[in-house]
Amino acid sequence: MSVGTRDRARTREKRPLRDWLLSDMSARPAQTEGPYARPPEQRHHTWWKVMCLTGVDYFSTLGYQPGIAALAAGVLSPIATLVLVLVTLLGALPVYRRVAHDSPHGEGSIAMLVKLLTYWQGKLFVLVLLGFAATDFIITITLSAADATAHIDENPFWPDSLKGHDVIITLLLVALLGAVFLKGFGEAIGIAVGLVGVYLALNLVVVADALWRVLTHPSAVSDWTTALTTQHGDPLLMIAIALLVFPKLALGLSGFETGVAVMPHVKGDPDDTEEKPTGRIRGARRLLTTAAVIMSIFLVTSSIATTVLIPAEAFEPGGPANGRALAFLAHQNLGEAFGTVYDLSTIAILWFAGASAMAGLLNLVPRYLPRYGMAPTWARAVRPLVLVFTAVAFLITVIFKASVDAQGGAYATGVLVLITSAATAVTLSARHRRQHGLTVAFGIITVIFVYTTIANVVERPDGAKIAACFIAGIIGVSLLSRLFRAFELRVDTVELDPTARQFITDCARRRIRLIAHESASRDAAEYRAKLAQIVADNDFPADSDVIFVEVTVTDPSDFETELRVTGAVLHGKYRVLRLSSSSVPNALAALLLHIRDLTHRRPHIYFEWTEGNPAGNFLRYLIFGQGEIAPVTREILRQQEPDRSRRPHVHAG
Repeated sequence: MSVGTRDRARTREKRPLRDWLLSDMSARPAQTEGPYARPPEQRHHTWWKVMCLTGVDYFSTLGYQPGIAALAAGVLSPIATLVLVLVTLLGALPVYRRVAHDSPHGEGSIAMLVKLLTYWQGKLFVLVLLGFAATDFIITITLSAADATAHIDENPFWPDSLKGHDVIITLLLVALLGAVFLKGFGEAIGIAVGLVGVYLALNLVVVADALWRVLTHPSAVSDWTTALTTQHGDPLLMIAIALLVFPKLALGLSGFETGVAVMPHVKGDPDDTEEKPTGRIRGARRLLTTAAVIMSIFLVTSSIATTVLIPAEAFEPGGPANGRALAFLAHQNLGEAFGTVYDLSTIAILWFAGASAMAGLLNLVPRYLPRYGMAPTWARAVRPLVLVFTAVAFLITVIFKASVDAQGGAYATGVLVLITSAATAVTLSARHRRQHGLTVAFGIITVIFVYTTIANVVERPDGAKIAACFIAGIIGVSLLSRLFRAFELRVDTVELDPTARQFITDCARRRIRLIAHESASRDAAEYRAKLAQIVADNDFPADSDVIFVEVTVTDPSDFETELRVTGAVLHGKYRVLRLSSSSVPNALAALLLHIRDLTHRRPHIYFEWTEGNPAGNFLRYLIFGQGEIAPVTREILRQQEPDRSRRPHVHAG
């Protein structure tokens, strides 16, 4: 039974805008953790179709990755890209195949790490990871839109009068993305399959043509090898420099976290269960492997083609190949008409890559923050969050002036931190299961990603600064939200066992008196003394029927809980209700409202006043779930039930 549902429904006013913004929240089942986590009647698809959904993020990096690699590594770009591919296939892919096995319901690596930590340190850890995830996904939206703008701006058919307005065009693309989500994110997978299929086919044509030109023009290859040996004569030095440059190419690792996030869409075997979705795990692993292999082939071949065929100065900021190396080759080698078709395909998939990132945010934030009490309740709804994320994307776009190069560091930081957290999670998982060989292997991968992350932060601190801003913002908003929601009823359901229900039913014929009791030894003398004290303080008959209520605090950092109330008779005469909760006042308030609704009588509860400073006791309540019990219980009841004639009685003496 939901506590206080009828009262909230009675007092809710009709507000058209508010109702529209929050419509999906009221329609979503209580067990759904986020609008994209476990939607009702979710359609399932074969793994290769779902691969296209994550592929709009992963494959779209071909739009800018070759240009960024050439700008970062110069003539060493193919070697540095080969290092990236090896890290992808031998590092990130095995890690996320393990994540898919250990977290098959779309929670990803964050959920794996959350299980290892409890209490406030676990919540703060989640907030930090969410800060980096927000950096990754928000920058995916803004960087992809900025690169789409670059393709629009450089197209020869785009009017000269509209060129040079990168920020405005990028803001329009971001706004269009937000509008799509405000209307409703429908058949995303069908759209993604079409976009990815066309985009990869066009890239195959561009890369194949470019490689043919490389093979048939030996002079171009000799020019590149001459420049390579002139600048970096020693092969070992080349490899060393490629390893140092590798962190700048980390954009090519994006998409793995999204890959495991979309796992609930993968069609499993007929005999799959939620506890053991073997078919879904197998499909997700095929998804990850196929996407990584396809992307690796394109990364290596496109890097060779663009480095050999495009002059180095064209990659510089403001150059025609900056952020759009393959598009440059498409126009130069295959004509303006084909190049324009390629541009349109690239613009579409880059824009839709932002949709993939937005869906990831809408999956992560409602999954954690509202449940922790660290976001307003409206954060469970899609539309308000879309407006918030769109506004943040606007701000990032303006700050970075819609520059792909300027946002690359922040994007890489978010990607690398998430992959590092995943590598850490699977290492700890292997260690917990005593898989020593895998523990060592995943440990080595973790060290590699830790190095890569640190090197990226040192080289391009903007990413860490942006992530720090996101983290500070999320923690600040979360703590304020927790404070403002301090007197909110956090209990979803209350269930009484037969003994507890019998206690309440017996007392309902008379006055229902509950005594809040913090048990210690639980011997007869303790209950006898407590009863005598409450009778003396509140001056009611000593032979009255009373029920002791004892709340055990579990994890005080949790926010929403379900109450399981058990009854027992101790020492042959004292009736006791026992329950566990993250907060004593919330548990007591929920129990009182449930008893009122069950018996149609207003129960009475009796407290002792808490000794000590009220401010200190209130802080104890916020942090540890206990402290200023009596007044907080009364305030929760007052806010939950505005009608004094229906509100349970609270006595303190």
